[in-house]
Amino acid sequence: MAVTGAFFVPGGCWSVFRRDMKSAIGGMRMNPISVSTRPLTASSEQAVAPGVEEKGGKKITKRFEDVDVSEVERPSLQDYFEQSKDFIRSDGGPPRWFSPLECGTRLENSPLLLFLPGIDGVGLGLMMHHHRLGRIFDIWCLNIPVMDRTPFTELVKLVERTVRSENYHSPDKPIYLVGESLGGCLALAVAARNPDIDLALILANPATSFGKSPLQPLIPLMDVMPDQLNLGVPYVLSLMTGDPLGMVMATVEKGFAPQQTIGELSQVLGALSAYFSVLSDILPRETFLWRLKMLSSASAYANSRLHAVKAETLILSSGKDQFISSQEEGERLCHALPNCKIRKFANNGHFLFLEDGIDLVTVIKGVCFYRRGKCYDYVSDYIPVVPSEVRQAIEEHSEWINIAASPVMLSTMEDGKIVRGLAGIPSEGPVLFVGYHMLLGLELAPMILEFLAERNILLRGIAHPMMFKRSRSGSLPDLSSFDTFRIFGAVPVSGSNFYKLMSAKSYILLYPGGMREALHRKDEEYKLFWPESAEFIRMAARFGAKIVPFGVVGEDDIGEVVIDYDDLMKIPYFRDQIRDLTNESVILRTESSGDVANQDVHLPGVLPKVPGRFYYFFGKPIETEGRKHELRDKEKAHELYLHSKSEVESCLAYLKEKRKGDPYRDLLPRRRRRRRESYVNTELERGMYALKHGGDHLIIYIYI
Repeated sequence: MAVTGAFFVPGGCWSVFRRDMKSAIGGMRMNPISVSTRPLTASSEQAVAPGVEEKGGKKITKRFEDVDVSEVERPSLQDYFEQSKDFIRSDGGPPRWFSPLECGTRLENSPLLLFLPGIDGVGLGLMMHHHRLGRIFDIWCLNIPVMDRTPFTELVKLVERTVRSENYHSPDKPIYLVGESLGGCLALAVAARNPDIDLALILANPATSFGKSPLQPLIPLMDVMPDQLNLGVPYVLSLMTGDPLGMVMATVEKGFAPQQTIGELSQVLGALSAYFSVLSDILPRETFLWRLKMLSSASAYANSRLHAVKAETLILSSGKDQFISSQEEGERLCHALPNCKIRKFANNGHFLFLEDGIDLVTVIKGVCFYRRGKCYDYVSDYIPVVPSEVRQAIEEHSEWINIAASPVMLSTMEDGKIVRGLAGIPSEGPVLFVGYHMLLGLELAPMILEFLAERNILLRGIAHPMMFKRSRSGSLPDLSSFDTFRIFGAVPVSGSNFYKLMSAKSYILLYPGGMREALHRKDEEYKLFWPESAEFIRMAARFGAKIVPFGVVGEDDIGEVVIDYDDLMKIPYFRDQIRDLTNESVILRTESSGDVANQDVHLPGVLPKVPGRFYYFFGKPIETEGRKHELRDKEKAHELYLHSKSEVESCLAYLKEKRKGDPYRDLLPRRRRRRRESYVNTELERGMYALKHGGDHLIIYIYI
């Protein structure tokens, strides 16, 4: 596949280059094609997909649904070094922008993303993320040539000119500044100088604390070192790869056979040698020293102007950064900046974007940090899940889902027949699922993942606002605890979000019982706490949505509430704690009365049991198509509301009775069956191997 990109220098006096990727780990060819003051792009000759159109040589799509979500092989650190060779061989000159086009089709009205590099200056720090980022951003990357000696203040002006120019052309869209290390200081400086421009900053280990870096005292010493002694290269290499010696020792400790160990060691040492050679060209001694001095001035410049930064900011802090104290600095910046969020990566190093296991788009989604207008829209700005995110969620919850929950799904066909699986779920939206909220919401993960696995349907949950914002800081779990919910499409409860989801023909998950149901008292399992008003009926009728009532049972086989809200409120310490937690959260249903109005935040005491099994039953869909005018009548709407509630109660009663006949309801029988299945699969594999090498043994292995 052709990969194209471009360079420019403000003023339009430098050549634009075309780069063709020769292989997954190959280099780039650069051929001059034109002169421009903006990054130009050239598309490969491909047919434009339905819903996709060409604009300025780039493929643009109007809907997230039309964006290609196919996965490609993720570039590696080796690719970074291979492609960096082309930048080392470039014509030198001043800093310039380039636009990578391995990004593919981009969403219409995508905001501009300017990547500001770290101490390496190459501009390829986001290369592992280009493919996914390129679907939702127009990406420009800053390249600072090896021999360039542009002062930090001039770099600030260069980025500032670009920001102001692009803001002039698209004043209603935000501009994203993604900076790592040195680039983080650069982003903060530009934001401080332009408080009236809509900027969104993503700062990965910003070097604002470089004054405390272990390298700071070495700068005078490096000034007098001979050129042949470049301590910077092995140091930066260790920041990128971890401890090189540790890589070698880890290979030895794997316990492979001697020949295999030697082969692995040869590959590791060969890769490190190649990296060292390229990095020596990227950061020769004079360049490394210049960049360190620039970091000192950049840190001082950015810190002196933090008070002027008004931009929305996301800080990404690594826990094993050997270059600067990133986590401490991240906390300091988070308190110093007025509109700042932080995410921590305890096991990662300084070059966060070049490490495996980090997906910047997934991080952005979890923080709800992607927007195409002035404010984030939970529906139109939501980025759908991709297979890698689903796999990660399954891996995180696999033990819980497969062993503890082992969910059984039942659904109802149009003719009323009950079937195993989700075949009875409507194929077209909008669909509204209303049901029972199990204790602590334990049913959510198995249900959402099963819908994705079996029907490729994403349930958009309407959730409590405490998962998205807080009235004040305190003792509630950090908002990062709920990133997975936001990645999988949860939205804060509101009439406008409900309306937008219906307009988008989404599959919507609603729990009318809300927090009161999920934090129920002792002996209240499977009891509904729905409000009196028909909150969702008329909205569903307005869009002709199908209402699917459902029940889920199994919480009484997982644990038992032994200390509930009433018990906690009798103890002064816990009573004060509950009031503090509730005041941190956004309070809902203030206009309601009765039990459902009790929205106090607390954690009941639960006595765990040997896990049983979760059973889900989705009832026959209730049609509202053509009943819009009829259901404007309050009595008719309330009648359908009570019918929906009755159907949920019927689903619960059906499941409680049917599970009595399940021989695998308890954990031990399920474990025995799983071991038998594993044994049979192993023997079949051995049998097939025997068949391949002499068929006499196949029957023996199958009948063991």
